[in-house]
Amino acid sequence: MARIAGVDIPKNERIEIGLTRIFGIGRSLSKNILKETGIDLNKRVKDLTDEEIVKIRNEIEKNYKVEGELRKEISMNIKRLVDIGCYKGLRHTSNLPVRGQRTKTNARTRKGPRRKLIKKK
Repeated sequence: MARIAGVDIPKNERIEIGLTRIFGIGRSLSKNILKETGIDLNKRVKDLTDEEIVKIRNEIEKNYKVEGELRKEISMNIKRLVDIGCYKGLRHTSNLPVRGQRTKTNARTRKGPRRKLIKKK
């Protein structure tokens, strides 16, 4: 297993897919990283040399925010919205959809499971 940005990447995956295991890197970003380092997209992780792994690691550290640093930035952005008391911040604190989605129906992911109504006879 190659260890990049604190994440173990499985040996049998193509490097293009394996990089997406890192928080903050998707398919398009993974392709860009490999293009900049000059590594073949279809190469398996187990076939990478140590030099190629170091190239990828350096590219990610130098140009991208990933894992803990990115998570911290996201949480700080949410905390800032809550502190200034804007609408989005209020929606975050009350665990409701933030981006204008409807809540009369749907929104179960954000609101949690339905509360059971107990009727009295």
